Amino acid sequence: MSAARRTSIGIVGARGYVGGELVRLIAGHPRLEIAFVSSRSTAGQEVAAHVKGAPAGLKFSSLDAPEAAASSADVIILALPNGEAHRYVAAIDASDRPDRVIVDVSADYRFDDNWVYGQPERFRDRIRGARRISNPGCYATAAQLAIAPMLDALDGPATVFGVSGYSGAGATPSDKNNPEILRDNLLPYALTGHIHEREVARHVGWPVHFLPHVAPFFRGITVTVSLPLTHTITTEEMQQRYERAYGGEPLIRLTAKPPLVRDIADRHEVSIGGWAASDKPLRAAVIATIDNLLKGAATQAIQNVNLACGLNELEGIAHG
Repeated sequence: MSAARRTSIGIVGARGYVGGELVRLIAGHPRLEIAFVSSRSTAGQEVAAHVKGAPAGLKFSSLDAPEAAASSADVIILALPNGEAHRYVAAIDASDRPDRVIVDVSADYRFDDNWVYGQPERFRDRIRGARRISNPGCYATAAQLAIAPMLDALDGPATVFGVSGYSGAGATPSDKNNPEILRDNLLPYALTGHIHEREVARHVGWPVHFLPHVAPFFRGITVTVSLPLTHTITTEEMQQRYERAYGGEPLIRLTAKPPLVRDIADRHEVSIGGWAASDKPLRAAVIATIDNLLKGAATQAIQNVNLACGLNELEGIAHG
C-alpha cells in the first residue's frame, strides 16, 4: 500500500464497545481514514451519537458480506461476535481484491495456522506485511505476556486467576453484565474449557489452567498467574527476566509493585509486575493488568494494521 495516501479502514460490527474504540483510534490516526462503519442495529444513525470522538457526519451503514467485500476499504476489521467472521472472510476471498488486509477481532481464526496471530510483542516479524491477522483475546494477551518470560523454568501448568470488568461480556444483556447480579459481587464463569485457556496454551506452547471472573467495574482486566518452577528463582531474577523480555517494549510497563486494574483503564499498555517467588514450594507469581477494550482489543488491532500496512507500529496510539 502506498505510503503517500491514507489507508482506508472498514469496520464491521462497529456498534459494540470495541467498535467504538476502533472508531476513535482511526479517527485520530494521521495515516488511516474510515471507509465505512457497519452495524445493523444502528444503520443510518450518526456514529457520533453513539461514539464520543467520532467524525461529524459519519453514519453507520449495514453492509452484508458481499457489500463489505465490494467496498473501497484497504483494510477490513471484523469486530463481530464469535462465529460470524467466516461469511465476510469468504466474500473478501472471492472478491476482486482478495489480498486486502483483514484483522479479525473475534476468536474465529486464533487457532488457524493460515492466519497470523497478531500479538506484536511476541510475533512482530510475522505480522509485518501479513494479510490475514487474528487479533488475540484480552485475557489471552495479558496471560501470555505474563507467562512467556518464565517458560523455560516451568514445571507444570500455569494457573491464571482472572478478573474482568463487565464490558468484557459485551453489550448484550446477560448475568455477566447485569448490575444487580454484579453489585458487591464477583461472578465466576467457564472455570474449565474457556476459549482463552486454549488460546494461551496454544500460543505459549504450555498448558494453562484459567479461572475467569467478572467484577462490578466496567473496563480493565487483572490476572494473577501462579507458576510452578523447576528450580529456585529469586524475585530479583524474575524481574530481570521480564526486563530482558520487555524492556524495549513501549506498550508494556514493568512495576515491582503489584499493578492495579484501576490504573490501567483507558491506557494502551499492559502493566506487568508484583513478582514473587518461593522455594518451599517451588513457585512464583506475577500479575498483569490490561484494558480489555484497548490493548486487549482495539489498540492491538491498530498495532496490527500499522505493521501489516508498513506504518510505524505506534502511529495513532498515544502512550506514556
